Amino acid sequence: MRLRTALCSAASVLSAMALLSACGGSGTAAGSDGKPLVGVDYPRSDTDFWNSYIKYTPEYAKELGLSLKTTNSQNDVAKLTANAQTFISQGVKGLAMAPQDTAAIAPTLAQMEAKKIPVVTVDTRPDSGKVFMVVRADNRAYGEKACQYLGTKLAGKGKVVMLEGGLDSINGRDRTEAFNDCMKKNFPDIKVFGEATNWDGAVAAQKLQTDLTANPDIKGVYMESSFALAGTLQVLKQKGLLVGPEDKKHVFVVSNDGIPEELKSIAAGKIDATVSQPADLYAKYALYYLKAAIDGKTFKPGKTDHDSTIVQVRDGLLEDQLSAPLVTADGGTYGGVPSLKSDDKSLWGNTLG
Repeated sequence: MRLRTALCSAASVLSAMALLSACGGSGTAAGSDGKPLVGVDYPRSDTDFWNSYIKYTPEYAKELGLSLKTTNSQNDVAKLTANAQTFISQGVKGLAMAPQDTAAIAPTLAQMEAKKIPVVTVDTRPDSGKVFMVVRADNRAYGEKACQYLGTKLAGKGKVVMLEGGLDSINGRDRTEAFNDCMKKNFPDIKVFGEATNWDGAVAAQKLQTDLTANPDIKGVYMESSFALAGTLQVLKQKGLLVGPEDKKHVFVVSNDGIPEELKSIAAGKIDATVSQPADLYAKYALYYLKAAIDGKTFKPGKTDHDSTIVQVRDGLLEDQLSAPLVTADGGTYGGVPSLKSDDKSLWGNTLG
């Protein structure tokens, strides 16, 4: 009789534990390998930068001892919301995402908070709502570095085109505003043609072509991401402007991302600079902070042990601002901004096969 009672009691405990896990309660959900289960939503897979991030993510999940589930929202916030529901049903204990529409993600973040599932956002910072950590480089610095490089190369005079990203994204706004602010302050004699592209390479190419037709004396282009690289090179070639920097017809081009093709283009004299956005470190530290959240760790503003700084961007929201260096052919300093040479082995774009 006592044995039967004990067995029944044990069964009740096990049932309660199973129910608690299924309902998203306390305890650590694990994958089939027994490791903590986390989800990562990839924002898109149509750019070299994000494809590199996708490549690095499972590598770092394995290194950090995490079991991984992934989805791809394809730059669609409705898909991201649906993917979040999938992750909840799978019992993930943490979620990394890179919402491209940083305003529309607020309801999903509120739901994850209610479920006590910590969220880390990568590359972008939500306009509202709580996340455990934002893993991102200083995107205002991107615009400022591009401005200082172009302003220096053009000796403070002339015309440049800025191929903007999506202004529904904090990244697009930060890069655009910082570039404009820097130009007005430091190079007021440079005229900037700002072109909204919504991160669309075809749109960027068409608008650049229109600007160059109307203003053949344009001498600089700032692409807010490598999404515009192929189209920009094609337009410059069609216009007879894809020439080396020693040629007086050369148009100085600065990009953002640091993908291998950009680094090769700098070495070949096709473009002049980029800001290396750390795809590898985005993957690594997104997962690092998810694991830390699961383990109950907390963080505060200040220097980190990985050459970055955690800042408080608003009440209750921390952002780990990872290093993103300017990259040039000569590794020089422009407008007080130091740079790395395009063949520097520390750049993630030079480590990919």
